Amino acid sequence: MEPAVRHVSIFGSTGSVGVNTLDLIAGAADKFSVDVLTANENVALLAKQARQFGASLAVIANESKYAELKSLLTGSGIEVAAGRDALIDAASRKVDWVMLAIVGAAGLAPALAAVRTGSVIAIANKEALVCGGDLVLGDAEKYGATLLPVDSEHNAIFQVLDFDQIENVERLILTASGGPFLDFTLDEMKSVTRKQALAHPNWDMGAKISIDSATMMNKGLEYIEAVRLFPVAPDKIDILVHPQSVIHSMVEYRDGSVLAQLGAPDMRTPISYTLGWPERHSFPAERLDLAKTGSLTFLDPDLVKFPAIRLAREALNTGKSAPTTLNASNEVAVHGFLTGSIGFLDIAAVVEECLNQAHIVDLTSIEDIFECDRQSRELAHDVMASI
Repeated sequence: MEPAVRHVSIFGSTGSVGVNTLDLIAGAADKFSVDVLTANENVALLAKQARQFGASLAVIANESKYAELKSLLTGSGIEVAAGRDALIDAASRKVDWVMLAIVGAAGLAPALAAVRTGSVIAIANKEALVCGGDLVLGDAEKYGATLLPVDSEHNAIFQVLDFDQIENVERLILTASGGPFLDFTLDEMKSVTRKQALAHPNWDMGAKISIDSATMMNKGLEYIEAVRLFPVAPDKIDILVHPQSVIHSMVEYRDGSVLAQLGAPDMRTPISYTLGWPERHSFPAERLDLAKTGSLTFLDPDLVKFPAIRLAREALNTGKSAPTTLNASNEVAVHGFLTGSIGFLDIAAVVEECLNQAHIVDLTSIEDIFECDRQSRELAHDVMASI
């Protein structure tokens, strides 16, 4: 009996994760049917993808781009929509599998809507879990949704963590490439350029995620995400720099065994795992050649050069609205660096000052989270203006 075709939706289809997801689907077109595709700004690529994959609905988050998208899809029979509410409505459509790859806090509302359909959710938007982890996880349990992590580190842990013997877990080890400035001195990091910061040595990612990797804020956010996703105490999660990006993360058990998931640094591997779950799909990716790799190296992160890791741990320990402030202020600071308003080392400095000045409050609803996000962004702009 032929397996049923899986109906899928991809939120953030024009970004790196979305493009790789569609690349995998194109190689197995008989197994998948695309329902929804969304993008923030890239109208031309969204329209091209929607036509190529026969999507039922294409949504552009930027409402000013609606007319252009409508024009590009005239005669295709594809429904077109725009704006935040349209994204939420699209995420509320029941499908078999959803890829959540919208970058930043903007992905929280669609994430909650998708979770409430009870679908299988491949979550590449770490900010949704950082800012609204309790809401997302609570609704996932309530509505019977399955959350599958797409980040290579969390996907690796998901593959090797024995959830039935969680009491035997000694610690989780998140690996980090160290980014492009691993060997830079602090003085050298003061003058790095936008081009340098975007040049990740191993991974091909979007601008925001590339800068987060360069500051190692991505690892701080992933630490918070790991606490949300896995039933392990925060003090049992460590970060280890591994420049080759071959071991994607590890789980150490109390008998001393360490289980690791290895693979070539290719985001299609964890995406493929979530697409096929609970089965595994075959795809023609580069295979890991350990003899060619030659050696694997490891070192502890330098918290003086990369204070973002410390800030993320402190925000998690503080709790309440602190992680939301951490994320919002970082998004503003990263944009400030990309547009030339502040220097590279100012990114973490802005985040730290925002955490120092912010009023830390309980967040009990999505409205609370959005208000905290708004206030934190205003604060970050004020802090940046004073630099």
